[in-house]
Amino acid sequence: MSISPARLGTWIWTLIYGGLFVVAIGIALDRSGATYGWTFIAAGTVAIVAGCVLVWIRSRMPEP
Repeated sequence: MSISPARLGTWIWTLIYGGLFVVAIGIALDRSGATYGWTFIAAGTVAIVAGCVLVWIRSRMPEP
């Protein structure tokens, strides 16, 4: 399976910025006393890490 660098770039920034947004929501939920705030923080962190891994994969791809 081959993925274009442009599509990979879209996935990278979606995961990173989406993960940051979800982490921010999780922090707000945690401060308001919701018990599931840490679930949002963990899910956002996983998305950020996945985006960073994709950045590394993109750096290893040959230029078109």
